[in-house]
Amino acid sequence: MLASSGELEFSLIRERLDVSDSVLSKHLKSLEDAGYVAVAKKRDFGYRRTWLSLTRSGRVAYTEHAKELREMVG
Repeated sequence: MLASSGELEFSLIRERLDVSDSVLSKHLKSLEDAGYVAVAKKRDFGYRRTWLSLTRSGRVAYTEHAKELREMVG
């Protein structure tokens, strides 16, 4: 989802994947630690929201991974 968009809100990703906050947070922390995902906390109408985006290295890693998968099944 992040590869096809600039930035997505945490809650949208959680809903689309149908997982709990804790499951998504754990996976995102690993991706953030690897430098693949950027996390931004923003205030919107008084609410604090978490926005996620791929970093440059995350986009490269995703592209290479998808390329390898296509070669495996192609």
